[in-house]
Amino acid sequence: MFLLSILAASIAPGLSLLAYFYLKDRYESEPVHTVIRMFIMGVLLVFPTMVLQRAFVLGFGENPILYSFVYSSFLEEFLKWFILYFLIYKHQAFDEPYDGIVYATAVSLGFATMENVMYALLFGPSMSSLIMRALLPVSGHALFGVMMGYHMGKAKFRGGSSEKGELFYSICLPVIYHGVFDYIILDAKPYWMWLMIPLMLFLWRKSMMRVNRANDRSPLRAVIREEKIKIS
Repeated sequence: MFLLSILAASIAPGLSLLAYFYLKDRYESEPVHTVIRMFIMGVLLVFPTMVLQRAFVLGFGENPILYSFVYSSFLEEFLKWFILYFLIYKHQAFDEPYDGIVYATAVSLGFATMENVMYALLFGPSMSSLIMRALLPVSGHALFGVMMGYHMGKAKFRGGSSEKGELFYSICLPVIYHGVFDYIILDAKPYWMWLMIPLMLFLWRKSMMRVNRANDRSPLRAVIREEKIKIS
């Protein structure tokens, strides 16, 4: 029973955030089974990521800048991006810009949820640590996913010469924000909270703007509006 309580408390934040971003889709919800598949892919990514991170640490040391921006942020965000690009980017279910946000947050939150479960099992849970992890690492991964998915959606539906640029932003921006997030935690210990709170508020505000813009760009918006006019 105690183990089940730990697992439930560790999994709940990721699933709650996934449901939140899933329900933000105004026009056409994504197939649940496809979203779950992306969530599971995020869970599975944790294991090769851990192996590669350990290899980087053994090979190049634990420099905070290298760890934050290369071993952690670049490696994790690139693997998420790789999964999205090769499994979802050309998938028929990806039929409006906001879908990129749904699938990117699914992969990111699968990853964050597995990290959360492992942290609770290895280091022992406490209410304060679970709340802190829900507010910071789990939320952080979700917001990095919003940035990735937003620009991937723009890349797919703009196409043309801007596609490569938007794909570049879809990997570059999450890596930068994730790296800054990790560096604050690793190397700004005496005053890290004073830097983290503004960063998280900035990321939440920017993410919500991206959510609204992605919905506003949906090609289904005009279709639904026309249907409403015909009905009225």
